[in-house]
Amino acid sequence: MSSSEKNLFTNNRVFIIGGAGFIGSSFIERLISHNDVIVYDNLSRDSLKYKKYANHPRVHVIEGDILDKELLKTSMQGATHVIHMAAIAGIDTVTNDPIKTMRVNMIGTANVLEAAATMERCDRVVCFSTSEVYGQMAFRSGERDEAIIGTAEERRWSYAVSKLAGEHLAQSYYQQLKLPTVTIRPFNIYGPGQIGEGAVKSMIERALMNEPITIYGDGAQIRSWCYVDDMIEALFLTLTHPNAVGESFNIGNKNTTLTTYHLANTIIRVLSSQSVIHYGTKNYADIELRMPNTDKAKDVLQFEAKIDLEEGIRRTAVFLRTMK
Repeated sequence: MSSSEKNLFTNNRVFIIGGAGFIGSSFIERLISHNDVIVYDNLSRDSLKYKKYANHPRVHVIEGDILDKELLKTSMQGATHVIHMAAIAGIDTVTNDPIKTMRVNMIGTANVLEAAATMERCDRVVCFSTSEVYGQMAFRSGERDEAIIGTAEERRWSYAVSKLAGEHLAQSYYQQLKLPTVTIRPFNIYGPGQIGEGAVKSMIERALMNEPITIYGDGAQIRSWCYVDDMIEALFLTLTHPNAVGESFNIGNKNTTLTTYHLANTIIRVLSSQSVIHYGTKNYADIELRMPNTDKAKDVLQFEAKIDLEEGIRRTAVFLRTMK
């Protein structure tokens, strides 16, 4: 998609469920010059309030819950595009309340799709899933690779299985009702504005204070880290690219793959921190390897992540210093 084509996205009304969160609040800035944005959020993790455009005249906030089916449906009317990124997230949150996790991620997604199907005009519905649908060992996993979910006895997998159910539902609405859905599978997004749990965020916070950084297990878990600005670019393309409809996309940065131990060391080095690394006991099932194959996003959307890890760490640290 050329720059001129990107600029054609104007005079739309974009309804973002979970829009006050980390990624949603960052994406708003990309839209508000030429479009109206409706944020539908329960404000439990309100990153939007820290943004300079929080009170922009083209941003409208509705405090509501995704499980409130009638309010959601009423609020969505008049929108042209829907982005659904509301979810229960974070290992501690998920394992402490798997019932709420399943309800929000499955019933909430059903509510979104049903409401979108009643809209007078609906040009696109972008739904967020998760890289966790690939299971504990995801090496260059592609969108057509088999989803692998852990046992029902392990609470952590309630998140992945509920997100996968949402993917199937979104695809069903596309195939059966021709609702123009797209699914995104993000791989470890980090950066300014992140609220709550997040490995990079917590490590940088401790490094800035020269405090010990705790890693859980042996630190050999492997991740590919994607800076939020790259995620925003990918999200815009899934919202606007004509060939995205009916597809799912891995969004991540395979060039920033390293172990948790090396992530901590990189953060300490880049920030010239005096922090030391401590090891903690891991009391939950973990993802041992998570590295995406992003060829489809490159081929279909012409998307490639650009921000390297060290630059992302520096930018995130600048933001976190301002929040003190």
